[in-house]
Amino acid sequence: MAEPGDPRSPDDDDALIGFASAESLQGRPREPEPAPPEVESAPEPAPVEEAPVSRPHPIRASSIFEPSPGFEIHHRRPEPSAPPMIGGLNLYAIYALILFAVPTLGVSAVIGLVAVTGRPGPDEPEARTHFIYQQRTLWAAAVAGVIGVILLAAPFALGVPLLFALALWTVIRGAAGVWTLKSGRPISDPSSWWI
Repeated sequence: MAEPGDPRSPDDDDALIGFASAESLQGRPREPEPAPPEVESAPEPAPVEEAPVSRPHPIRASSIFEPSPGFEIHHRRPEPSAPPMIGGLNLYAIYALILFAVPTLGVSAVIGLVAVTGRPGPDEPEARTHFIYQQRTLWAAAVAGVIGVILLAAPFALGVPLLFALALWTVIRGAAGVWTLKSGRPISDPSSWWI
């Protein structure tokens, strides 16, 4: 009885479905299957000459830690430089203070407002647009927050929808600013009141 995977076995269908034989795994060529006896031989067509197939030679690296000689190293994007500091805080920190204004009920916005008020902005034009955008966001939020708190005492609690809209506006502007800063782009219109 033949063992499983034996190419001489009549029930070995490994070659038909793509399995490897023991010989091929050891690097030996598999013995060809004997041709079935022909009942009636038809005239054989003229043999077609096949072009020799050239196989590429494997490129070997001198070490597993070095790339092969044929390997192209893709150019990496340059690492972004650190954002400029404003009053001891960088632009990301100011955006974080803007985003945390809602959960801290405006305390972080007050800290951010102190950080950007009365200080010269950065010299780089790209960072300067973010600085102006942050200043306008924090000042507008402060003014709208005071008006919203005052209107809480008004009839129909008009301050509630105003404070809710202010919270949404602040978070959207802060997230848009972080997204733009992370992508390395300046704010297109830092003096606008929308995104």
